[in-house]
Amino acid sequence: MARNDAERVEVGLLLRRLSVELDAVGQRFADLHGLGRTDVRALVAIMDSTRRGQPLTAGGLGAAVSLSSASVTALVDRLERAGHVRRVRDPADRRRVVLKMTPTAMAAGTAFFGGLQRDLVAAMDGYSDTDLAVVRRFLTEMTEVVAAHAAEA
Repeated sequence: MARNDAERVEVGLLLRRLSVELDAVGQRFADLHGLGRTDVRALVAIMDSTRRGQPLTAGGLGAAVSLSSASVTALVDRLERAGHVRRVRDPADRRRVVLKMTPTAMAAGTAFFGGLQRDLVAAMDGYSDTDLAVVRRFLTEMTEVVAAHAAEA
């Protein structure tokens, strides 16, 4: 198969456009709820870890959003005061404290992002499971490239 670099560049540009559009959606959510960009990134990290069944500690959150320990403490304090997260003892290890989204924060996220999620799933209707497996692999690898690039900066 011949390599088409122009097509690869175009796909890269489409990824950038998608990123910009998703960032704009996230910013609207942040503005609506009086949150900063890092606050939204933190909430997403907590939700994702919960979805995976892997409770997130403050240290894990710091690694996920690239913040120092002191900055994470201030971030979690701020999110807790705003009623978005709470610190709870890990039932598997009572010495450990994990972060949980509050029901109010979950409801706000569902209300805001639920329609987008439904529309995204509906837009995938024309793709086979095989197609989606390729898309999943592609997006995972592209996310890893972006994360590595951000870590270098």
